[in-house]
Amino acid sequence: MTVDATSSGQFAIGGDLTVTRLGFGAMRIVGAGVWGPPDDRDEVLRVLRRLPEIGIDLVDTADAYGPFVSEDLIAEALAPYDRVTVATKGGLVRYPNNPSPWPQIGDPHYLRQCVHMSLRRLRVERLDLWQLHRVDPKVPQKEQFDVIRSFLDEGLIRHAGLSQVTVAQIEEARTFFPVATVQNRYNIADRSSEDVLDYCTAHGIGFIPWRPLAPGDLGTPNGAVSRIAAAKGATAGQIALAWLLRRSPVMLPIPGTSSVSHLEENAAAASIELNDAEFGELTAGI
Repeated sequence: MTVDATSSGQFAIGGDLTVTRLGFGAMRIVGAGVWGPPDDRDEVLRVLRRLPEIGIDLVDTADAYGPFVSEDLIAEALAPYDRVTVATKGGLVRYPNNPSPWPQIGDPHYLRQCVHMSLRRLRVERLDLWQLHRVDPKVPQKEQFDVIRSFLDEGLIRHAGLSQVTVAQIEEARTFFPVATVQNRYNIADRSSEDVLDYCTAHGIGFIPWRPLAPGDLGTPNGAVSRIAAAKGATAGQIALAWLLRRSPVMLPIPGTSSVSHLEENAAAASIELNDAEFGELTAGI
């Protein structure tokens, strides 16, 4: 298989920020439990520097990854981002030995600090895409969406998005600002956000599925994923990514890894073509 992510095609985030559809998620480049530095820092830097070489130009991260470690590593490896768009998120906080849940902080003053700190860590004057990591139920949605509008108006961010939201929340947010992306959990085994994906497809909103590879959930050796993977000489994960890419033109999968070999394996999924029968079988069930 060809290790070239550009085979996945392109999508224009917000109508004017064109990226290769198969991107990279930078949560796994930090330490265990998404806390602290990575075990092999040099390998992580190699992973990040390999991205533009294989056509991946969308890197998704968050200030909570590490926390802060992921953004710092991305800046060290890739700034000034000649061929890469970095999307980041804010609104969650982290403590050691507390992997889940991640506390939500939607106070507008805190969100503003998140944006300014991400600007500093990523070494940019404007964030191409900033996403609210979670809508905080303790803070009125209006206050959270209104401050995001101000980030756009002030030129701190170019585009804004949301993460793990409902259709109703997207519609409410769109009364305050153009929602460029939505980042919900979605994969071939977990389609609980099907209605959100359909809404994004209908309105041209980029859909960034987190946990796109559904580790451990891709079925038995006799399942559709495994059978089609064997027939194509591919891995189950590559078939899962190929299915996502075909599922919707607004789909922007971001598989993550801290290994160059795994990165190249994921990128090769962009060259896999599923015919109608294969796509239908996979869609019907794993």
